[in-house]
Amino acid sequence: MSSAVLSIGSNMGDRLAQLRSAVAALSPYLTAASPVFQTPPWGPVEQQPFLNAVVLVADPTATPADWLARAQACEQAAGRTRELRWGPRTLDVDVITVDDVRSEDPELTLPHPRAAERAFVLVPWWSVEPEAQLPGRGSVLQLMQALPEDEVTAVRLLPTAELWP
Repeated sequence: MSSAVLSIGSNMGDRLAQLRSAVAALSPYLTAASPVFQTPPWGPVEQQPFLNAVVLVADPTATPADWLARAQACEQAAGRTRELRWGPRTLDVDVITVDDVRSEDPELTLPHPRAAERAFVLVPWWSVEPEAQLPGRGSVLQLMQALPEDEVTAVRLLPTAELWP
């Protein structure tokens, strides 16, 4: 069984609808979805806040390349363009981990090289999988606790926004 952790985020248009579209597209593989969190934008570009979540997916035949292709298909369906690095986006779907695979392939580095630094990934992931481990880096809880407190507290739960039953 191939299992993956995907981070989904949106800060353009109907942000919640964008996240739900990704969950719907991934529903054949979905095993869990975190609650939705509002998060400040990350990076040097001024922009609107994001809605973020993490989904856990599994497929007995999927490869890391398959998970990347599925993530990119979700982004394309949402009209994602890649004009500005760390800029606003209708939908961003990042492959965080696939099993315990480690890869330096520039097309898909695993685990995601900056996941351990991003509260908008760690907080939702921990909320849906408290014992999660980021391969080669340690427990998601410990990584989250190592971040500056203001970054973690800036990731705010939206209790009425559900993605998946």
